[in-house]
Amino acid sequence: MLNALEIFTTVVVGVMVGVEFSVAFFVKAILDGLPDDSAQRGRSHGGRLLGAVMPVWYFTSLALVAVWAVAGWQDHGAGLVVTAAALLILSVIMSIVLLVPINNRGKTWTVDNRPADWKQQMNRWDRFHYVRVAVIIAAFALLVAALT
Repeated sequence: MLNALEIFTTVVVGVMVGVEFSVAFFVKAILDGLPDDSAQRGRSHGGRLLGAVMPVWYFTSLALVAVWAVAGWQDHGAGLVVTAAALLILSVIMSIVLLVPINNRGKTWTVDNRPADWKQQMNRWDRFHYVRVAVIIAAFALLVAALT
């Protein structure tokens, strides 16, 4: 049963990492290549869509890793799993403190009501997101290492 939990958790976290990596390096590049109005509209729509889905995914991932840490406490990789959980906690804190406030503003913007500094705010979100992606990649790598 523990093996199934470990594999399921690793897949769930891995897919989350893949989505966030894609947002950082592919979706951003696609949106940045669009004319200003389209880029801002795309970011607003993406903020609404992913802003609704990703919190559930982050907390589910964290809960699964916590269950794995408790259930596998005696295993040789328990320290790696606990460290991965700590990194996921850090990613959630970063999200709540740094990224969500910018996202909550950005998802309400239209071409008519966006602030003059909307691009700077989005660039700031992108920088925070790059760091968060690095954190969750590290957590994922630790989970994979714990499987071996």
